[in-house]
Amino acid sequence: MLFKKEDVEVFPISVPTSNELKSINLFLVKQDSALTLIDAGLNTEECWSSLQNTLKKHNYTLSDITEILLTHHHSDHIGLVNRILSTHSIPVYAHPEASFRLKRDKVYMNMRVEFFKKLYQEMGCGEIGEKQVIELHNSIILNDNKRIDCEIQEISSDQLLDFNILEIPGHAPDLIAFYHKKYKWLFAGDLLIENISSNAFIEPDYNGKRIKSLIQLKNSLEKCLQLHVEYVFPGHGTIIGKPIDLVNKRLKRIDENANIYLNIIKSGITTASEIAQFIYKEKYERNFFNIMSEVIGYLDYLEVQGKINKKMERNVWKYYC
Repeated sequence: MLFKKEDVEVFPISVPTSNELKSINLFLVKQDSALTLIDAGLNTEECWSSLQNTLKKHNYTLSDITEILLTHHHSDHIGLVNRILSTHSIPVYAHPEASFRLKRDKVYMNMRVEFFKKLYQEMGCGEIGEKQVIELHNSIILNDNKRIDCEIQEISSDQLLDFNILEIPGHAPDLIAFYHKKYKWLFAGDLLIENISSNAFIEPDYNGKRIKSLIQLKNSLEKCLQLHVEYVFPGHGTIIGKPIDLVNKRLKRIDENANIYLNIIKSGITTASEIAQFIYKEKYERNFFNIMSEVIGYLDYLEVQGKINKKMERNVWKYYC
């Protein structure tokens, strides 16, 4: 599907996946003399050939791309950056919080391991948490080839090209949206996905402080509501027209889920790990990082609302009403 106005064209690139995300999306945006790539998919032959085929279909080549804009640092949004830049040098723009993550800064990566080691201990995760920390440590070496080699142009203003820059953290601390105000088009990365709720992943900031990601995600969705967007161009799944109802659905679901967590705590289940195992059972270990991010996010949310408190017992946080 082509989105075309008198002074801008969008060429969506959708690469199917076998999981619940349905697709990995990249977007070529033609404005004046610029041909901008928003997000760069995974470093796979499928993404690479889809990008090249879309360029060819519209009579462009890789050398016509003038810049790359990244919504956030996750690997399924940055995969082709190094490959594209190996053909010709162009600027790559991202949020300032993205740079040390994109570069896989070793000081940050090692601090991140220690952060999760302490967090999982305090959440009562025991041996499963320790196993996750070992995998995180090993991934520093195993995933070193995923780092971005070029200089990152940090976006420091609220305007770039014809886009307004909106900070929409929650799914990732460095998540930004590119908003074409004239046509109310929002390139929003993983803020809003039609078929599933976006994960609010727990992460530390550069100083090792835990980011309250679910609260950020809720605030970002509310920010999206205020824009009266016509189309959301998401990082996965189908392009979303008239997204207000979907945003309200996601916001309502956050409060519904929070009440579920509140009732579980009222029943006497008091640690994050126990809550996670109660809800997800055999999925707990298999999807550990995602599940613990969700559980901790809702505990933060309830605590900020004043609906629960916590106390430390034997180095583990216990939550109570």
